[in-house]
Amino acid sequence: MTLPPLRLKKNEDRRLRAGHLWVFSNEVDTAHSPLSAFQPGDPVDIQDSRGATVGSGYVNPHSLICARMISHRAGRVLGRELLVERLQRALALRERLYGGEPFYRLVYGEADGIPGLVVDRFGDVLVTQITTAGIERVRDAVLDALGQVVPGASILLRNDTASRTLEGLPSYVETVGGEVPERMEVSENGVRFDVALRQGQKTGWFFDHRENRGRLRRYVLGARVLDVFSYVGAWGVQAATAGAERVVCVDSSASALDSMRSSALLNGVSDRVEALRGDAFEVLAALREGGERFDVVVLDPPGFIKRRKDARQGEQAYLRINKLAMDLIADGGIIVSASCSHHLSREKLQDVMLRASRELRRDLQLLEEGGQGPDHPVHPAIPETSYLKAFFGRVLL
Repeated sequence: MTLPPLRLKKNEDRRLRAGHLWVFSNEVDTAHSPLSAFQPGDPVDIQDSRGATVGSGYVNPHSLICARMISHRAGRVLGRELLVERLQRALALRERLYGGEPFYRLVYGEADGIPGLVVDRFGDVLVTQITTAGIERVRDAVLDALGQVVPGASILLRNDTASRTLEGLPSYVETVGGEVPERMEVSENGVRFDVALRQGQKTGWFFDHRENRGRLRRYVLGARVLDVFSYVGAWGVQAATAGAERVVCVDSSASALDSMRSSALLNGVSDRVEALRGDAFEVLAALREGGERFDVVVLDPPGFIKRRKDARQGEQAYLRINKLAMDLIADGGIIVSASCSHHLSREKLQDVMLRASRELRRDLQLLEEGGQGPDHPVHPAIPETSYLKAFFGRVLL
């Protein structure tokens, strides 16, 4: 198929030929291919400055990322056939990883060859996020393909992300094909959780920390555990099922803490799990003032650095929360410090932890580290697909 060309300026094809999939608006030769000639979601062939094809993709003239490649071949469009092919490839990986336990991220955008699409699987329910105009334009084909690859699945469209605003897309939540319950039970590492799919953050659950939460289990037998920014208690409830003596979950959301309590009850550990609602920084300061000490503290905050220009302020927030946490840890206790901010590198997070320990005049041993699970595969040419960091450290007097 011959597609309209999107011509790039000289040398602006180098990053794409190295494997990246994004074209920025300032890289386009608008004299040869004016962006005003395109509608959001139009399929295009992307060409270098001499007119040689680099690949095919779709365009949004109103977005900073004005085009996203779907293939390094010319003339490919995201129709039903290609979507089914990419979805089957994605499903094969997850089934290999998790067997018959259908709780995972099924599609992770660029890393799975479908830029602008995220799908989390909760059994027979697929919570789907469309984040670009190109995928919104082929929405019906996406839904048809999902129905073919996961027969009988109900689909909840959680198209209420902030990134849709950048693409000029409306925000909405919609159920397609079948019933989607208000709450579902999720299984992770053998532990059951009560999850709200419609009102929860993102898709209702964060599958990316599955392996890191599994690592936590070896550290918590008989321990006093503090789970900070706990959301629905994914870390804390798992710690309790692994033998923690006492778990305190801290979050600002009353509904999230209600879900945590339900999950603790599901797993028979509600007598060892308690909730503290409030601002994490204020709660940790109050716990220190009250003389509390914990053997394990987990920090899994929201991204403090949304944009590169916020890096300095965000690093200070990470430093402050790590310092507050370490000040609550008993001698020889464990800190798990995580960051989902792409703009905070693993080296920066490690430095933040070191600085926090030195300001408290405590020693720090780093024991192990983890990243996002394999159902969030990293595209090696796209650093933005690698975002999650988690260090397990030991804090000494």
